[in-house]
Amino acid sequence: MSKIHVGGQAVIEGVMMRAPRSIAIAVRRPDGEIVVKKELAIPLSERFPIVKLPIIRGAVALFTSLIIGIKALNFSATEAMTEEEKVQENATGGKDSGSEISSWAMAGTMSIAFGFGICLFFLFPLYLTKMLTPIIGDNNIVFNLVDGVIRVIVFLAYIWIISRMEDIQRVFQYHGAEHKSIFAFEDGVELTVENVRRYSRLHPRCGTSFLLIVMLVSIAVFSLIPKLWPFYLKAGSRIVLLPMIAGISYEFLKWSSQHDGHPLVKMVIAPGLALQKLTTREPDDSQLEVAITAMNEALAVNAGFADDRIVV
Repeated sequence: MSKIHVGGQAVIEGVMMRAPRSIAIAVRRPDGEIVVKKELAIPLSERFPIVKLPIIRGAVALFTSLIIGIKALNFSATEAMTEEEKVQENATGGKDSGSEISSWAMAGTMSIAFGFGICLFFLFPLYLTKMLTPIIGDNNIVFNLVDGVIRVIVFLAYIWIISRMEDIQRVFQYHGAEHKSIFAFEDGVELTVENVRRYSRLHPRCGTSFLLIVMLVSIAVFSLIPKLWPFYLKAGSRIVLLPMIAGISYEFLKWSSQHDGHPLVKMVIAPGLALQKLTTREPDDSQLEVAITAMNEALAVNAGFADDRIVV
């Protein structure tokens, strides 16, 4: 089996798998049927060679993943509804059953999600650190270190809070199923429930680890911002520098996943794997079946053995 990178994302009652040239989303409907949406996805790097450059590819991957992830969540939310819920949504003026999110709605959803993340994880810690200046002083290194520590604490608190929600715990089970399926694929074993079940739910290339790396890299990058800048410039610079931070974090994650057998690298990636104990749960066999279905369909389209279509 050729070594290709496959990533994924847990969605509502399902899993999205992404191969180099394909995407497949498998969702279990309330009646137990697994519905799959799959499509060919030509990477931007094939059309724009500049996207292959280090740092740039990480920034592009972040925004591309956000778009694909929101589309996958939209599809899964629709398919995971019961017929009664669909009828109720239509009756209250919701979208038609099975309809796809519009481009404008997609842009609005992305803007809200991105804006919320910026405010919560970057601007709020900055503002709180500014309020603490009389206590911590105005030393640039101390200021950015406190800012970074607050940012990490807010991030960890957010993860802990959402991990307590019952509905999110099911998503985290599918997250575990996604990781196990990817591990099995990378190990070259047959993708059966029995084989996939024995693999770890903690994966070094997980988005949770990526976000933690972003939090840590931002401490170093933001320390370069002159301490004499006014608050609005410091806040604006955090938004402008985010693509570069994402790019650096992506390169580190990519490198660490290729050398995760080295003892020193194991120590470095340990916090990210530990954090995944919050964002993943052990899946049941039915959830593993969904993840395996998504993996097989993504690989089939990627290899040219299936057309892009929705299987119902």
